[in-house]
Amino acid sequence: MKTRYIDLIDQTFDFPQEEFRLTNGTLSFHDIDLMQLVNQYGTPLKFCYLPQISNNINKARKWFDEAIRKLNYAGTYNYCYCTKSSHFSYVLDEVLKNNVHIETSSSFDINIVESLKAAGKIDDAHYVICNGLKEREYVKNIGRLVNNGHRRTIPVIDSIEELALLEAAVNFPIKLGLRIASEEVPEVDFYTSRLGIGHKNIISFYREKIQSNANFKLRMLHFFINTGIRDTAYYWNELTKCVDIYIALKKECPELDCLNIGGGFPIKDSLAFDYNYKGIVEEILTRIKTNCDRENVPVPHIFTEFGSFTVGESSGIIYSVLRQKQQNDKEKWYMINSSFITTLPDTWAIRKRFLMLPVNHWHEEYEKVLLGGITCDSDDYYNCEQHNNSIYLPKFQRSQPLHIGFFNTGAYQDAIGGYGGIQHCLIPKPKKIIISKDDEGKLVTQVFSNQQNYRQVLQLLGYQANGANWHEKDISEFQFINGFETH
Repeated sequence: MKTRYIDLIDQTFDFPQEEFRLTNGTLSFHDIDLMQLVNQYGTPLKFCYLPQISNNINKARKWFDEAIRKLNYAGTYNYCYCTKSSHFSYVLDEVLKNNVHIETSSSFDINIVESLKAAGKIDDAHYVICNGLKEREYVKNIGRLVNNGHRRTIPVIDSIEELALLEAAVNFPIKLGLRIASEEVPEVDFYTSRLGIGHKNIISFYREKIQSNANFKLRMLHFFINTGIRDTAYYWNELTKCVDIYIALKKECPELDCLNIGGGFPIKDSLAFDYNYKGIVEEILTRIKTNCDRENVPVPHIFTEFGSFTVGESSGIIYSVLRQKQQNDKEKWYMINSSFITTLPDTWAIRKRFLMLPVNHWHEEYEKVLLGGITCDSDDYYNCEQHNNSIYLPKFQRSQPLHIGFFNTGAYQDAIGGYGGIQHCLIPKPKKIIISKDDEGKLVTQVFSNQQNYRQVLQLLGYQANGANWHEKDISEFQFINGFETH
């Protein structure tokens, strides 16, 4: 009878896979020896493999370029990075190596764009698509960016009031986008998205507020589906409604020539993951072209805003199992040395599942377990896989620590978890490393930030460094340059 963990994986999935394989009995991720990382840096450990960001950008470009050629589609494709997925400098540096455009969500995003421009990483040829509800500070920053010469800034109107604010903030006519308030999936508590302008009001809004206003030129129509780009009747129905609105508006507004199909591609969350990216792209362009050709309207240039797809599959986090707790006849808990609530908050907030695999002990027997974090909160747990309503892991051995990895965690987790700040039960922020390749293709690792120490946490809470519990000798002091540690 085959009872080893490697047997379970072999019987259930095609393995090894593109990014996962075993090397000397332990797990490798994109040829990164994860046990070597554990031995060198300890756990809990967050890591980001930068080359995967470029890989996914180039994959998407290839899918769209191939579909455009195949369908003889007359428009162009423009890849935008959705910065809210991860604002870190090392992420933007990697993203911008690929000459992509930027989509923003708030006022501070514009400050980041200006910083990138000053460093020569963005120039006036890059589109800056400004989404989100635009309060005064956001509009002020957009106006400054436009007035300083960035003419490819396109604010996407989310509500009527934004027009007056933008008109007061800029010194010359600007290009605009309009966001359609899509209808939500049936299982949510509301019918229409709070974002954008209702699809029945888009054309009248254009006629009354934009058409005769010399300060604005409508360039882009934007729609966003919260569930992402999925092969479902719901998605295709919303896309069709959006294209119909584009066609109607184009007949009245010749300068309208861009369609932003917001909502991203899904990312791999299981070894059983299966998604026909190439086929979905071809179907999207086919439907747009078919409808436009039928109405004798030129097809739009296509913009996408990929956030999770861009950065999600680049990152992971490794925990160690501290101990095993047998609570009753059915529940065997593996307690990790961190917290899911603080390090993978989506697992707690929306019950999101990530791809989880052990790093070592693949040739040991496996058992059904529950994973628990170290906070005193009963919700700090992880209890099932995306493909299975259970978790199976190699049996715990106190003498030989078990390390487990959660993969494709690069989008949103740091921002939602409050990177660098106060976290639930004062669980410290883990150490974070960045992995890249040198000119010879060899892996290079850098420490971006060390695990939070108690002094940093107490300072955030307002405690003064004059108490008896402050022990300088216990604290590793580091100087940071651009986020990377140097001794």
